[in-house]
Amino acid sequence: MTGEGMATLLIITGMSGAGKTIAVQSLEDLGFFCVDNLPPVLIPKFAELIESSKGKIGKVALVIDLRGREFFTALSESLNYIKDHYTIGYEILFLDATDSVLVQRYKESRRRHPLAEGGLPLEGIRHERRLLEDLKGWATQVIDTSNLKPAQLKERIVSRFTNHDQPGIAINVTSFGFKYGVPIDADLIFDVRFLPNPHYVEHLRPNTGQHSEVYDYVMKWPETQTFLGKLLDMLNYLIPLYSKEGKSQIVIGIGCTGGKHRSVAIAEYLGRMLGTSETETVRVSHRDAERDRH
Repeated sequence: MTGEGMATLLIITGMSGAGKTIAVQSLEDLGFFCVDNLPPVLIPKFAELIESSKGKIGKVALVIDLRGREFFTALSESLNYIKDHYTIGYEILFLDATDSVLVQRYKESRRRHPLAEGGLPLEGIRHERRLLEDLKGWATQVIDTSNLKPAQLKERIVSRFTNHDQPGIAINVTSFGFKYGVPIDADLIFDVRFLPNPHYVEHLRPNTGQHSEVYDYVMKWPETQTFLGKLLDMLNYLIPLYSKEGKSQIVIGIGCTGGKHRSVAIAEYLGRMLGTSETETVRVSHRDAERDRH
């Protein structure tokens, strides 16, 4: 970010074990000045430093780990102080993962969860999730790292923040299978299990919704066209409102039973139809499309 634009403060937080270290390393590679484990009460001092630098310090990321209610209160007060006293903006990136994935990561690393008084990771994870519930609602963007390898998380961070100084909202459309669980980072969830299922057409079953025959099968039904017309109308109304409220990213989840046919086709369609504005970027991903192919 140059001195010609408004500096933005990025606050990184989320569940312990969800990938904050990888996020920081990725941002450092992008030229961000990163500070790990900064007490929330010091955020206003850092904001003052950024503003007084007159653009020399523009890419700044602070990692905040909440270890109690007093930290949450201090963070809330600090962010409100920035709004009232400085011209810089801020974003909150929240990293999350399912309880089962976090437990497995702690078992593999043999580390003790910082909030697990009894030594059991799940106990600490559940306590931390309760503490962070409100903060997750504040986040301008949430990334679910449950199914991401470290390299994939780095790619997601780099993709999102390479053009960090450009205004606009990033639209992420992801297909998924309900039988594998709902994406925990989704802002909006749409269930398309009411559409005719290509799974029951033998020659279509092996392919995904990205295959032309499967895509055309899903799209040919009148109920599909009616649904898409209503869905696009709603999204075109909602997305500008999310952007107006300060969201830098919106995640739209499209779900069917296995996440292979209907949800993939609908997500591909939305990827082509959304993001017509120069202030929007669209990314389509398919969480479960390849899960059962082999």
